[in-house]
Amino acid sequence: MAAKNFLLPTRKAQVPALALLLLLGLAEAVPSQALTPQPAGEGSAQVEARCSTRAGPQQREVERYLGLPVDGKQSPRDCAAIRQFQEQEGVLPADGYASPATYRALYARWAAGHPEKLLADRHCPPARGRVACLDLTHQVMWLLKGRKVVLRAMPARSGARGYETRTGRFRILRRVRHDYSAEYRQQMPFSQYFSRGQAFHGTQKNIYSPPGSHGCVNLRYDDAENLWRWMRIGDTVRIWGRKPAV
Repeated sequence: MAAKNFLLPTRKAQVPALALLLLLGLAEAVPSQALTPQPAGEGSAQVEARCSTRAGPQQREVERYLGLPVDGKQSPRDCAAIRQFQEQEGVLPADGYASPATYRALYARWAAGHPEKLLADRHCPPARGRVACLDLTHQVMWLLKGRKVVLRAMPARSGARGYETRTGRFRILRRVRHDYSAEYRQQMPFSQYFSRGQAFHGTQKNIYSPPGSHGCVNLRYDDAENLWRWMRIGDTVRIWGRKPAV
């Protein structure tokens, strides 16, 4: 810190000039503790996971969606492409391993770019009014209005084993803009309830992290907000499929 930033009260400026200079010199020589670099791996978000050399359980599917040679074998090129996608989508760890979470993120991106495929899905056909469609198998949802996809496919996180999100046809029963679960000590922004305690709502957690929710359908904060703006009490909800085991 520069000496001109030290303001000494007039009445107490009794330290000899030489001693004052020595004190200031010591202050400049000792680095701030807050600037001490952390050892690698201790809470640093910059430390990258080692690039995986193993083929993942959904190697072929991931290779296909990324436009890589589909051989089911991991290569340095595969790892680099998968890792780049994982970093873009927030799939953790971003290590280039073709994990189920990576596949679900790729499927969500593909589905968002192919609304015509969503309109053709027999599980959630177009209908009058708004219909929220949730595919548990692929962990994605979208919103229809008539014969148009008005909210593109977005990643979702449904209930974990033992807390499964219910399947079937429902309606939005209640909406709470700023909700909170005392039982699970969790914020639930943009909650839209469709089956007793189960609701669509936003989360700050990683949308791809296992094992899942306590039955609600977690959405990224922005996606939950967009869904809130579109939907109303009484709107239809259709849920089908089965969440993958991992």
